[in-house]
Amino acid sequence: MGMVTFVDETTSGTRGAGWGIEIAEERLAVRELIRRRVFQEVAEYNASTPPVFQGLVQPEDTERVLNGYALRAPRRIDPEAQSELALRAFEGNGFLVLVGERQVTDLDEEIELVLGTEVTFLKLVALVGG
Repeated sequence: MGMVTFVDETTSGTRGAGWGIEIAEERLAVRELIRRRVFQEVAEYNASTPPVFQGLVQPEDTERVLNGYALRAPRRIDPEAQSELALRAFEGNGFLVLVGERQVTDLDEEIELVLGTEVTFLKLVALVGG
């Protein structure tokens, strides 16, 4: 079992604090890695239901705010639905996944999770006026 560190970055240069998740497998498909990350962040949100969800992708019926996504009405977020949104966002180039310094482009690609693996989720920010 090893700790994988997730870090969120944007193309504008913002880098969030990393957070870890224990993963027992030594190899895992990118699809499953994204799914586990989303399930973890949804579980943490649902446990305390703060006013703003800070996750990989925007849930349905929310508004983008400075530090995440504000829910229009307090509710629990469905991890399956949120996971599907994240997988579609990956396929639609909503974010890139970097394992170490290497970009992965296929959801079914298996990555090796060695001790200290860092996975960066690079969120693409639209250019102003473009």
